[in-house]
Parts: sequence; C-alpha cells; structure tokens
Amino acid sequence: MAQPLGTALAAAGVFAGTNIDDLLVLTVLFLSARASGVPARGAIWAGQYAGIAALIAVSAAAALGLAVVPGRWVGLLGLVPLALGVRTLLRHRAGDGQDGPAVPARTAWAVAGVTVANGADNIAVYTPVLRTAGLGAGIVIVAVFALLTAVWCLAGSWLGGHRHVVALLEKAGHRLVPAVFILIGAVIIAESGVLSALF
Repeated sequence: MAQPLGTALAAAGVFAGTNIDDLLVLTVLFLSARASGVPARGAIWAGQYAGIAALIAVSAAAALGLAVVPGRWVGLLGLVPLALGVRTLLRHRAGDGQDGPAVPARTAWAVAGVTVANGADNIAVYTPVLRTAGLGAGIVIVAVFALLTAVWCLAGSWLGGHRHVVALLEKAGHRLVPAVFILIGAVIIAESGVLSALF
C-alpha cells in the first residue's frame, strides 16, 4: 500500500515540476475562451489531454529503448508556439476584423501542438521515470498524470475567470496572448541547444 502511494506522490511531483509552464498557457487559453469564445473550452481540455498523452507515449517509447529524436533536436518543436504567436500578431496587425484578444491556438489540435512543443522537458524527465518503473508503477504514474491534467485545466480555468486577469487580457490581450506563445517557443528553442547544433 505504501509503495503505490509513494509512486503516486513522486508522479505528482514530476508532473507539477514539468508542467508549471503549461499552467500559464492554459490560463491564457481560458482567458481567451472567456473573452471571445475561441478556443472552445472543450477544445482546450481535449487538446491538453491529447498533448499530455502524446508526451507520455513518446516517453514510454523512449523508455522501451526505441529510437527517438536526439534531445537537442526536440527543441525544434519550439517553432510551433513561436509560429502560432507570430501568425496571430501579423493577423492582428493586418486587421482581420476580430474583436477581443488574439488567440494563437484556436482548435484542440493547435492546443495539443502547443502542449507537445512545450513538453521537451517532460520527455526528458518522463523517459527515465518510466524506464525505471515496472508495469504497476507505470499505470499509477499515468493515472496520476491524467488526474493532474484535469487539475491543471481547472486551475487555468479558475485563473482565467479572475476579474483582474480578465481586465488585463481585455486591455492588452491582442499583444499579450501571442507574446506568451512567442516567448515559450523562443525559450524552448534556446534551452534545447538546437541553435548550436544548427550553426
């Protein structure tokens, strides 16, 4: 009994440590959903779950010894949120007639893409954790990650409903939301070492 509890607590710590940045992204997305209806709240939930599932699947494959992309090249995934943020800024400058804040991730697939792109650190941490866990511990870990994904979505939704946060988004959302995505993409690329590998 103590062993599954210890595994669950360790899994919770791993999830929280690797997904603090996702909480910021989810807050921004739920703010946008509240202010403009885009993306739909269901799309945020579905995209977050799909992204976390993809990260777990890649980590599990790596843990089984399958060939995966070298760690530094995973940083190229940072191009996804970077491109979404730049595209949204350009659309806003062009005056596409949208009211409310600019939203880089408009669909569940886009939300999943941002989650995966933001998950290089998740893969780096989840892989050794899953490699050392047996089947039973692995099931506990995945169950904890699924539960905490819901907690993260609820927390992002709650933060997105805070009146001061909503007021900030309404005032500067058309710049703030894409800027967050650009910053996340730039950090992923910079921290991965992919630039030194390319140049």
